[in-house]
Amino acid sequence: MAKTDAEVKVLGTWASPFVMRVRIALNIKSVAYEFLQERLWEGKSELLLKSNPVHRKVPVLIHGDDTICESLIIVQYIDEVWPSAPILPSDPHERATARFWAAYLDEKWFPSLRAIGMAEGEDARKAAIGQVEEGLMLLEEAFGKCSQGQAFFGKDQIGYLDITFGCFLGWLRVTEKMSGIKLLNEINSPALLKWADRFCNDAAVKDVMPEIEKLAEFAKMLRGRVRATPKS
Repeated sequence: MAKTDAEVKVLGTWASPFVMRVRIALNIKSVAYEFLQERLWEGKSELLLKSNPVHRKVPVLIHGDDTICESLIIVQYIDEVWPSAPILPSDPHERATARFWAAYLDEKWFPSLRAIGMAEGEDARKAAIGQVEEGLMLLEEAFGKCSQGQAFFGKDQIGYLDITFGCFLGWLRVTEKMSGIKLLNEINSPALLKWADRFCNDAAVKDVMPEIEKLAEFAKMLRGRVRATPKS
């Protein structure tokens, strides 16, 4: 059996932006897969613990007898195994640039976004909002350079950086809804605002992007659990 013909499964949760990356990448490649929902708040399944014994978290891609972990590593794996409709740029500099901004999003920007909802005190909340807004202005500039006047970071189609950033849009909108602040707006990030609409309505994305109301309820539940956890 050819590698591309092996059965594909995704271990994940509907609300995880990192799981969404894997599902979008598979959709772009028109790869059929089985989505196995984990209910992490009830405990981690034996399959998850067996498939990802190091980090014990989703997403996990199961491809035949192989397992691949970590969302961006999985996206790159998918792009290599199914080379049609490339996700990563072919140009080495453009590829390096996309990876640079992907690392920025995961290591700095998204943690700041999460900090808005978890902040204790107005000063901490304002600091987190400022970091998110600063990041959006940097990403607005990056979009102009990467897209070269076209619809996506990947130019005429959704690419690596679109997937990396776009998976956070649901949580961005939930944060806006719960904080009463429009972070993505016409004044500071007009190009990103239009890009976000295009991304969410793309055929590869729209069926896996969570409903904002449902995601907001999930966020409230998570916040309640965190606050109920005793502190040492």
